[in-house]
Amino acid sequence: MNQNTFFNELWASYTQHTPQALTIERLFLERGEVVVNDHVAFRTFDQSPIDLDSLCRVLSQIGYHPFAHYDFPDKHLNAIALRADDPLAPKIFASELRRAELPHKQQQIIEQLLAQCHITDLSLRDLYRGLAWPTPSHADYLSLAAESEYAGWLATMGLTANHFTVSVNHLKGLSALQEVNRFLLDRDFALNQVGGLIKGGSEVYLAQSSTLADRRPYLFACGTEAEVPTCFYEFALRYPLPSGILFEGFVAGNANQIFDSTHR
Repeated sequence: MNQNTFFNELWASYTQHTPQALTIERLFLERGEVVVNDHVAFRTFDQSPIDLDSLCRVLSQIGYHPFAHYDFPDKHLNAIALRADDPLAPKIFASELRRAELPHKQQQIIEQLLAQCHITDLSLRDLYRGLAWPTPSHADYLSLAAESEYAGWLATMGLTANHFTVSVNHLKGLSALQEVNRFLLDRDFALNQVGGLIKGGSEVYLAQSSTLADRRPYLFACGTEAEVPTCFYEFALRYPLPSGILFEGFVAGNANQIFDSTHR
């Protein structure tokens, strides 16, 4: 599988969970914008067949390599940024939950899910196939989400792109993030307001906004049906470093607030 095939398949899977992304992309294209993907994101559990080491191994097959590491103590997460040799290729932001930092009850729930994980040797296709374990019960989902919204999301959504990201640098008519946000709000899209509509700015060389995740009915293993958050769409504006090179990495403070886009 090459890069183009991978991202096309990933987008097809992602938009099944995130119809707002297709709508927003269409609205941008209708006004003559160029929609370029800045990065995609994945979520995983540590010490598992789908942990960051496993992701790095399979993503190296399409030319991706880590170039930065991040820590989110309050969310119990490790994260890495990956890039390809082609500077036009989307970047990848991947995070994993440090399970041992959760209370024992929630650790046990995750351990039970992972004990039934059907993936033993992660492949690129697994990254857009969704659940790799049986559907959790509603009670287990609520228990996980009460301690870690990230864990609850991952238990119900599994492996899929958590978000795609529009590169504001490549937009023509909406050249400022404030203009993008106004365009979306005027069309009744709900945006993540944690820390303000715009996270970061020129002082950290990266400004980001995002929608709130779509929601859909979810049938749990116990027979209960309830709404859960799915995925969201992000918008990123990158600024040049003093060297004149455009900033390529991520900002932990921004990302910490972007994670909240999938909170219930």
